[in-house]
Order: sequence, then C-alpha cells, then structure tokens
Amino acid sequence: MAAFQFRVKGVDQHAAAALAEPLQRICGDRDVAFLINDSISLAKRLGADGVHLGQGDGDPREARTVLGPTAQIGVTCHDSRHLAMEAGEAGADYVAFGAFYPTTTKEVRHHPDPAILSWWTTVFEIPCVAIGGITPVNARPLVEAGADFLAVSAAVWSGDEAEVVKAFNQLLAT
Repeated sequence: MAAFQFRVKGVDQHAAAALAEPLQRICGDRDVAFLINDSISLAKRLGADGVHLGQGDGDPREARTVLGPTAQIGVTCHDSRHLAMEAGEAGADYVAFGAFYPTTTKEVRHHPDPAILSWWTTVFEIPCVAIGGITPVNARPLVEAGADFLAVSAAVWSGDEAEVVKAFNQLLAT
C-alpha cells in the first residue's frame, strides 16, 4: 500500500486546497491514499482518504467523528510508547515514531531507538510508521525492527525521484 501525505506550512486553507486538488486526483488515479497533514478540516473539505495528526493537531476521536469510519487516521508519537498507546486507544489507524535520523524537513527533538518499532509490533496490531531522515541506505534497520511503513520525503524529492523509489522498492522486496 502507498500513501501520499499532503504537507504544506504557512498557507491558508483556500490556497492549500487549490494546491492539493490536482495532487489528490493524481493519487486517486493511481490508487494511492491521499492524506492531509495536521488539518482535520482540510481533510474533510477535500474528501481526503485521511489525516495525519501531530500531537497538537487534534484528537483521533474528533478526526473519526468528522471524517467518518473509513478515514485513515495517523498520529505522530515521537519516541513515546505512552503517546502511541493513547493514540491506539483513541482509534488511530497507525502510529508514527521518529525522527530516526537527522532530517531537514522539520526541527526534531525526539530520536527514538528502532527498538520501539519492535516493541510496538510485538504488542499491538495497529501498524507503525518510521519517520525522519530515512533513505534507501539507512532504512534497513527500521524495516528489520518492524516498521510497517516508511515515511520518506527529502530522500525522494531531493534528487532523482525515480531512482530513489526503485532503491526503496528493492530494499523492501528483499
């Protein structure tokens, strides 16, 4: 399964919606889930497949009420088992841990050990996502630790997108 997370900062909702709509169509044409970062209201407005919530972006229960039973709802849990358990109890469809590696995408204060992925997948059925500075070169320990999904940004968009995607696919196929 593939998903695309629409993440823009510093733009109002009208401008964000205008930017998102063509990307959402592309994702829909390719059976790629289209998730909105941080904004339940923008996800609702666009009829997105779901929303990814940071710790200050709303409650998964509210997102479920607003977006409906089939929406994919994810929650950033940084390096916290407690936050992940709370997110699961609140109805999140996945939890995200990170940043595992240095990243230029955002300021990072939490650096979990990959062991948190192993712990999560051993104890819970809800999928987990590894986030933060992930490249085809450094992803293997996260996959081996149990990450169900890898969230990648700069690794793909900072160079030859097709080559990086091929490298990730090769890594995940082995």
